[in-house]
Amino acid sequence: MNNLSAYLIGDTIKSFREYKKLTIEELSEGVCTEEELIEFEKEVSYPDLETLNLLLKKLNVDLSYFFNVASRSSINYANAVIRLINRYKRDWDYDRIQEIIEKELENPIFQTDQLKQFLIWHQGICKFYLDKDLSKALELLYESIDITNKSRNDFNERETEILTSIAILHKESGNFEEAITLFKESLNYLENLPDILDPRGKIRVYFGLSQALTEVGKFEESLEYCKKGIEYCITHELIYLLSSLYYQSGENLIKLSRKEEGIQYINSAIYILKVQENKKFIKIIENEKDKLLQEW
Repeated sequence: MNNLSAYLIGDTIKSFREYKKLTIEELSEGVCTEEELIEFEKEVSYPDLETLNLLLKKLNVDLSYFFNVASRSSINYANAVIRLINRYKRDWDYDRIQEIIEKELENPIFQTDQLKQFLIWHQGICKFYLDKDLSKALELLYESIDITNKSRNDFNERETEILTSIAILHKESGNFEEAITLFKESLNYLENLPDILDPRGKIRVYFGLSQALTEVGKFEESLEYCKKGIEYCITHELIYLLSSLYYQSGENLIKLSRKEEGIQYINSAIYILKVQENKKFIKIIENEKDKLLQEW
């Protein structure tokens, strides 16, 4: 077979096999050796058309449909779905995310480890925010980690992002000490990676950790992580969560009886939001500022 670089032959065979709940032994029986099937799935070698046809018959998959799914354009579709979910996540629109997950969870395109992991990860997030079910949410989040790391050691960047989500859910549930432990664990994993592809993940850790520390009255330590987060945003030329980190700094300073300095930080947060034309969050922060000044 020629021009196979345009197709993800191995991943697609494996995805359909796992979707049909067949073992290597069951699918290869009467078609090829187990070793050959393993090589096909790893794309060490490729099946000829006759062998591929026999495999697909056992999988009850049409040849033309197989090549549509295996086309690298399918990866573009998967990336588009991921971008859409991330956009809805920024808007806190978990109903729309859940709709997408329900549609795509059984889609063979999403049966590769990385794509399935992404869906189950966000299924867990939706379970928490829509159903208020922390236990089931955590079960799904850890299940998503186990797809690529059953030992739960030496997390990669994606796994650390999921661990950060677990920490956030604990924080949102008032389990602040557990959240702090997990945020620090996430930060340790990130700092030991040779490179970080998406620096926003580290900013989420700095912000979540600073919030949890403020909640338990550790204002000085929270302020340190806010400063690290702000410096990291500036170094990487990112505005992501910058206003939130300035607000959190201001809250800590006011609670440390450094009122004027704290107000300056909160005003800086409002200024950043004005630049972003984020009227919704400007109103939220102004209301929080008024409550903070009344209480402290």
